[in-house]
Amino acid sequence: MLIGELSRRTGVGAHLLRYYEDQGLLEPGRGANGYREYTDDAILTVTQIRGLLEAGLSTEDIGFLLPCATGTAPDLELCPEQLDILQARLRGLDERIDTLTRSRQALHGYLNSTRVCHGTDQDG
Repeated sequence: MLIGELSRRTGVGAHLLRYYEDQGLLEPGRGANGYREYTDDAILTVTQIRGLLEAGLSTEDIGFLLPCATGTAPDLELCPEQLDILQARLRGLDERIDTLTRSRQALHGYLNSTRVCHGTDQDG
């Protein structure tokens, strides 16, 4: 199938499909006319890429994990190095969440003290 059909069947724009190819995540063949030609397996691969991106993984991480992906979820059968990547990504997300939570609490504190000083009663 050509890139337009893959785009229609996956709901992913052609520009993103070309980006996935540039990142080494998709490997289309080339027809005699030079056009990209995808197999039906590309639909599953794109679905897996989208799922892993939604989990907050980078395309670099996905390139390392994708060979272990099965099914549309995708399910992963990982070796220890790949498990380390996911655990490191989770630790990074936890750290960012903690930082954002502290920032949010500080802003609430500033807003609450501002309300007291100026006598306003607005939620923020």
